[in-house]
Amino acid sequence: MCIKSIILAGGSGTRLWPLSRELYPKQFLKIKDKSLFQDTVSRCLQVSDISEIYVVTNEVHKYFAIGQVEELGYDLPVENLLLEPEGKNTLPAICYGMKEIDKAHGRSVVGVFSSDHVLDPIAMETISGAEKLTSGYMVTFGIAPSSPHTGYGYIKPGEELDIGHKVSEFREKPCQEDAQRYISEGCLWNSGMFLMDTGVFLEEVQQLAPDVWNAFENSGTIQEIYAEMPNISIDYGIMEKSSRVSVVRLGCKWSDLGNFDAFYAEWEKDKSNNCTLSCQNVFVDSGNNFVHSNSNKLVSLIDINDMIVVDTTDALLICPRKSSEKVKEVVGFLKKRNDERINIHETVYRPGGSYTLLENSGGHKIKNISVLPGKKLSLQLHHHRSEHWVVVKGMACVENDGQKFFLRQGESTFIKAGSKHRLSNSGRLPLEIIEVQLGEYVEEDDIVRFDDEYGRI
Repeated sequence: MCIKSIILAGGSGTRLWPLSRELYPKQFLKIKDKSLFQDTVSRCLQVSDISEIYVVTNEVHKYFAIGQVEELGYDLPVENLLLEPEGKNTLPAICYGMKEIDKAHGRSVVGVFSSDHVLDPIAMETISGAEKLTSGYMVTFGIAPSSPHTGYGYIKPGEELDIGHKVSEFREKPCQEDAQRYISEGCLWNSGMFLMDTGVFLEEVQQLAPDVWNAFENSGTIQEIYAEMPNISIDYGIMEKSSRVSVVRLGCKWSDLGNFDAFYAEWEKDKSNNCTLSCQNVFVDSGNNFVHSNSNKLVSLIDINDMIVVDTTDALLICPRKSSEKVKEVVGFLKKRNDERINIHETVYRPGGSYTLLENSGGHKIKNISVLPGKKLSLQLHHHRSEHWVVVKGMACVENDGQKFFLRQGESTFIKAGSKHRLSNSGRLPLEIIEVQLGEYVEEDDIVRFDDEYGRI
């Protein structure tokens, strides 16, 4: 395989709240069997070896990326996981990946892919087939528009090449009238995917985005480099300015699942055009709705049309489908209130598994904790709370104040405040326990770690 891959996996997906949260964004959500990120990795494996795939993300999402690649049966090399200290848009992220690939592999042809797109796997044949253009052009990929969509940028093809066209013009997200005009002129949706030679790309960065180039050229840590970095997209910083850009048309299914209306368009519907991700829902004289419930709750709609209903354990969203872009305004409002519900679900994913908060009343919390096979939590203690563990499924390996023992289904143990303890799953099946926390303070920052295989402080 001769094409390297960069996967951009640092977004927060605010337009899909409350399904997507900042600490559990849409690219890692598993609506079906696999997440969008895992689908992207699988597509990249068609053109790259796992050692040639680089993931650009952040510290918060680091273990999602590692764990979900492991679930596919691969180990992502640690040097291929590139952690941005802060998000500075797509140009710094892509430049980070391109420079690391150039350093590790020499001059290379690299595909750049977003981790949150739905894309027909057959598209990789067209993408890899555009490699012959990369000696002189940075290649972007355009999607044949199915409607005058106002949520996408547009690309106007110009002079015809052996494959595709030179880009005549990039156009920003338009109003409805302009979108219709763009389509009549033969414009394509801008997919945000690229195929580029590292040498050509880095030459253009040096010439057209010197602030980005200079930041990476200065010796220092990645934190120091990003402190000097402008916040800029690759389209605005490079593609709209360069004369070395071509576009190849992708005639296949594609969506960036940017809002719930896009989710509605993607999934199967019943005879009344209702889209539901659960079999629990009932519709009476209702059509064209998108309904999702994370719980066992049955959702019933009567005489309701063209609506979005998303129900999670801690939030409920109801809005017309045509207003789905406004969800980000709700997130902005909650952010001003410092509401934690923009950050986390009731279910929180950790390197070794996850936990779901079942009850919280100040002086106590009840959690359902899941530990994956072969994983263990950190050796830790809490100053202000005690814990009572009851095994629901699997077998727990418990360390408590120097003693090590096993608990089976239905058995329990008590961890007093100040005791060093650790929970492990050495079995082949997932471990599930109920944890009851009691104390004057039961928040997550009352943790002192002594040993942690995931490198957490």
